[in-house]
Order: sequence, then C-alpha cells, then structure tokens
Amino acid sequence: MKRPLAIICFIVSAFVLMVGCRTKDTVEVEEKSKEVSSLKAIEGRWEGDIKIPNQPLPIIVHFTKKDGTISIPVQGLNEFPLTSVKLSNSDLFFNMDIQNQKITFDGKVDKERISGTFVQNGQSFPFELLKKSDQAVKEKETGEIVQADLKNGTIKGLLKTPKNEGPFPVMIIIAGSGPTDKDGNSIANPGKNNSLKMLAESLAEKGIASIRYDKRGIGENMQLAGKEKDLRFEQYIDDAAAWAQFAKKDGRFSKVGIIGHSEGSLIGMAAAKKTETDIFISLAGAGEPIDQVLIKQLEEQLTPTLLTESKEILAKLKQGKQIGTVSADLQSVFRPSVQPYMISWIQYNPIELVKELNIPVLIVNGNRDFQVPATNAKALHNEKKDSELLILEKMNHVLKEAPEDRKGNLATYTNPELPLSPGLVNGIIEFLNKNDITSNDGHKNNH
Repeated sequence: MKRPLAIICFIVSAFVLMVGCRTKDTVEVEEKSKEVSSLKAIEGRWEGDIKIPNQPLPIIVHFTKKDGTISIPVQGLNEFPLTSVKLSNSDLFFNMDIQNQKITFDGKVDKERISGTFVQNGQSFPFELLKKSDQAVKEKETGEIVQADLKNGTIKGLLKTPKNEGPFPVMIIIAGSGPTDKDGNSIANPGKNNSLKMLAESLAEKGIASIRYDKRGIGENMQLAGKEKDLRFEQYIDDAAAWAQFAKKDGRFSKVGIIGHSEGSLIGMAAAKKTETDIFISLAGAGEPIDQVLIKQLEEQLTPTLLTESKEILAKLKQGKQIGTVSADLQSVFRPSVQPYMISWIQYNPIELVKELNIPVLIVNGNRDFQVPATNAKALHNEKKDSELLILEKMNHVLKEAPEDRKGNLATYTNPELPLSPGLVNGIIEFLNKNDITSNDGHKNNH
C-alpha cells in the first residue's frame, strides 16, 4: 500500500492571531515557555526543514537575544513572530499561533544543529535546522548588484561580467522550482550545490556576462513574496522579462539570451517570446504541462483513492475551476490558497511554447536526471525540429556528474565542491558561437 501524503496546512491568506479558550494543551505550552532566558547562544539565522515524508518543508528561523521569527517561503510566510522561545542548557522549545492553532517545535541544540519534533493538530514530524554562519549571511558575491523595475517595485539580481572589455552578450539565468536562490541552491536541502553560480562563473571565463536572481519570496527578493493566494505563474514570467528588458537597455550588452533551469525553462520560454530575446537555452526543462508531471510524481506516493481524487482535482484546475473540499492528505498539494497559482501554471504547455520561439534554441538534459528525465528534452526537440539537442550521459538535475544510484545522485545536490558536468559549458559556448551570439557585431542595433 502506498503511503498517503503527510500534510502541513498553514492558512496563509490571513495571519491573524486569535485567542481561544484555555485548554489543557494551552496551559502546558504556556508553562513550558513562560520562563524565557537569553537566547544569545543560538542568536542568528538557522535554515532547515520539517521532514514531512516525500515533501520536506523548508523553514528559516531567526533568533534574537529575546525572541524569534519564522519564515516558510513556499507558503508566503515571511518573518512571522514566534509566540515564545525557551532555551535551557541544550533544550530548546519555541511555538507559534496561526489561526488559533498551536504549533510547537521541541528540540535540542547540538553546536550548530537544532533537531527535534514539530507538532501541529496532533501530527508530529522531525525537524532539523542548521546554523547559517554570520560569514555566510554577509558573504558578498563577486559581481555587481543590479535591479530591474517591476510593475509594483523592483527585483534585485547579480551581474557577472567577463574581465575583458565589452560589450558582452548576456544570459539571464532563471532558477528552478521551490525556494531556489540565484546560485541554484534550495533551503529544502541542508547543503549547497552552487550549480547556477558555477555556470555564471564559467560563462564569464568564456566572455559571456550573466544576470541571475533570487526568485520572489527568496533571499534578496523576499519582500516580493506576498500572500500565497495572490501568486500567479505570470509573475515569474514578468520577473524574467523585466531582466531581459533591463539588459536590452544597458549599453554594456550586445545580445540578450535566457537560460532556464527546470521550472525556469518554462518561465524562460514565455519570457523569451514576450521580450524577443536573441537566444534561449533549456536546462533540464519539462516536456509536458505541470498537471501531467504532478500525476507521475503522485503515482509513486498515493493510494489509489487519493490518486483518483488528485486527477479529478487537476482536471478541474485545468478548466480554471477551484475546488472547495480537498482531502486532508492532499492539502499540502492542493490547499485552497495554492490553487489560483496552479490554475495559472497549468495553462502553460512547454511543447506549445517552444514551437513558438523564432530564435535559436538549445535543449539540454542529462541521462542521470531522475527528476526530469532526458525524455523530456527529446520531446521538446521533436516538437521544435530546428532546435539543438544536447544529452550528457552522466549529468543529473543539478547539472553535476552523478552516479546511477539514487543515494549517490542525491549526494551531489549538497556538494559545492563538485564541478559542473563535463561538456555542459563547452556545449553552451559552441551553440552560442554557432549562432553568432558571442560576436559584438550589431550591438544595440538589433534592439
């Protein structure tokens, strides 16, 4: 029997603290947390996740000397105040109130690791946090901090340029799904792979500039998170398009292209079409709409009854209809607040979008990618016959050379010492050279 999805369902449409009756549980929590000592020993930023089976939930906790806040980027929760925090020797307890729900974290501090048990609505899961050093928090990336204008604000990014004199071609690098930053790292993982950072550095060595950026709601662009119920896939497209427009107006750049990784591939296709960029590169991009991708993923996790319900929900979402009643075990995937985003996302078909691009297209994937198998790249290439296809035999989803076994493959996701898969950068450069992107001819005249 397949294990049903475990859930954690925060209602993020309104974070309102509500005072309920004093139950026995409430009194116990208050007794446990009423004596708050100095938190100097754990002061700072901690990142990790609640270990829900098959769906780890990334969290960020920031402790001051007296209290703390919690952020859950994938659910639009940003620096929500903890109700209370208690540290006694190595025992740590903190809790939060959302919509009259008492949510607790009870754990132990072991040097730069906090681990313990998360409890909500009678359900409990392990959680783990790792200390993010002050040096890591304050670490300056090599490059120039730039920002592009959006309809309602600005978005920050990092420009990496070659050492020689320009003008240079520039590639907008778009990260994949979930809480992924500009370097290709996700707070869902305890370590870094730095794949997109390495890609930017490698391109600079070959004379190609790049702009990469934290997704809205992540890192430098945390302020763009908003409420989950208000998020739409088009916002990610508009963010990428804003960077393409920024680059086109900058005299340092001769040509403008887009590189999209994973979900960023779909975003990049739409942005490339919208802004008429000069070239597009898909890295490990899906070759089918998200509803089909989800069904394949859920087939591995759900009971037959829940799988049938999921398919019915996805069919309704594809019609643009929201679903009021969702089984508890499916709330983490289909909760009401995320449905508007899914409705907007499901309308975009990469097969159709790639055919509409009238620019040179390179489609790249690896045979060791178990998240987005290479069959997706082949499907995209088959629909756009004039695209180029590059399949790297040992490359996995984070663009590293990886072993075939799943455990060894996953180990590369948190190893920043591993270089990019051999052949990736050279394949990209050959493609750019073949299509005259690396030439400075026609600077600005094409835009």
